[in-house]
Amino acid sequence: MSAAPPSAAPADARIAYDSPRGRWVLAVAILASSVASLDATVVNVALPAIGRDLHAGFSGLQWTVNGYTLALGALLLLGGSLGDRYGRRRMLVTGLVVFTAASLLCALAPSTGLLVTARVLQGAGGALLTPESLAIITASLRSEDRGRAIGAWSGTQGLAAAAGPLAGGWLVAAVSWRLIFLLNVPVAAFTAWAALRHVPETADAEAWGRPDVAGAVLAVAGLGGVVYALIEAPASGDRAGVIVAGVVGVLALAGFLATELRARQPMLPLSLFRDPQFTGANLATFAIYGGLGAAIFLVVLQLQEAARWSPVTAGASLLPLTVLTLLLSARAGALAQRIGPRLPMTVGPLVTALGLVLLGGIGAHADYLRDVLPGMVVLGLGLSLTVAPLTAAVLGAVEERHAGVASAVNNAVARVAGLLAVAVLPLLSGLATTRLGSPEYTAAYRRAMLMAALVCAAGGVVALLTVRRGADVSAAPPPSPQHACQHPVGCLRPATASAEASSR
Repeated sequence: MSAAPPSAAPADARIAYDSPRGRWVLAVAILASSVASLDATVVNVALPAIGRDLHAGFSGLQWTVNGYTLALGALLLLGGSLGDRYGRRRMLVTGLVVFTAASLLCALAPSTGLLVTARVLQGAGGALLTPESLAIITASLRSEDRGRAIGAWSGTQGLAAAAGPLAGGWLVAAVSWRLIFLLNVPVAAFTAWAALRHVPETADAEAWGRPDVAGAVLAVAGLGGVVYALIEAPASGDRAGVIVAGVVGVLALAGFLATELRARQPMLPLSLFRDPQFTGANLATFAIYGGLGAAIFLVVLQLQEAARWSPVTAGASLLPLTVLTLLLSARAGALAQRIGPRLPMTVGPLVTALGLVLLGGIGAHADYLRDVLPGMVVLGLGLSLTVAPLTAAVLGAVEERHAGVASAVNNAVARVAGLLAVAVLPLLSGLATTRLGSPEYTAAYRRAMLMAALVCAAGGVVALLTVRRGADVSAAPPPSPQHACQHPVGCLRPATASAEASSR
């Protein structure tokens, strides 16, 4: 790859939002990020069908989710830095090619092992294309048009989040789970063509040095080893292999931290964690998104395996959560701007925890109005209170010039939290050793949901103890080039800041 790509265009040479080329730039950014977010939302609905077709146990279903999240969470920051150095359009197109090839492999996979391998490749492609979608908007369009463009980008991601479970559920029920992976192929191919034809190449002229490849490799090895040990420990007969994987994972994570401390251009700037609020806000993020990510994974399984709901119905049950978050997040952000983020970040996770407790009541004879809707509504209200104030707390803990990397770090923390929670909570609750849909599984499911609720509530306590100040997210710098969605149901996170920005 060339070491000196074009930098971001001068301010007077950037593209107008309402011009034909501006609309192409926005369309490419929207389609590229939608490819990744749509795939993330449809997979949960397809898990029971995948398990039956490939004869996958509970650990196989965990890996189907975590293979993608592992690669995406570990490589997200590296993907953003590669775009800064070598060209954002180039990395976006590369990510689309990798993601499309991996999607084809997922659709054709004859076994769980090959499916998980393809999902890891999907995550690697997502780590390249997702950060560049917003980076292309901020580097290519005029500064006065960014608010409108990012607002449009965010709104469409919410629509993708809402449509994903419905479309995925219908495809699984009507044809096959394999079609959910083929949905991306024509969209990704068209997006790559449009990017090469209509999007200017931009990069960070001040980016220097080598990307932190060593840090990325150690992060993947460390998280992969630890997660492998956690998922495989209950059922694997190879105890020695599990122990070795866990030890290697821990040593690799220690090596990752040592590397980041010494690197001239670290993937994860550990100096940011010297601020107690930044550390606290990220600990709260880890708890909230960890509990929530595991809960969404478990709820969709429970609805199909224990309650015997169809994939379409199970997918549709998530709609209130998505709709409420879309409608209320900007208002919660405005409230946090007036009173500070501490109170919403304390109350929001507690309300979220209550929603998870309510959803823990789903059993074999679940009724939507009685057993599902109240929990989804409470969960949506809690998330709406939490997400925008969390952004404000993270940005308020750092200098404005560090806002981009702070946002990227926070999103990576959320991804890793979901990864570890999907591995840990089933192990602690006993889910990993029970048969899907059995009465024992339902009892373990309720324990796991209670644990997820306690983890979310702990995030609120951490926020109460550590958060003191917030940033004006409506006046914040453009979203980080490494900013990726982290909402477990869909790509809603960037809508908090951008929706407020576009409404003012």
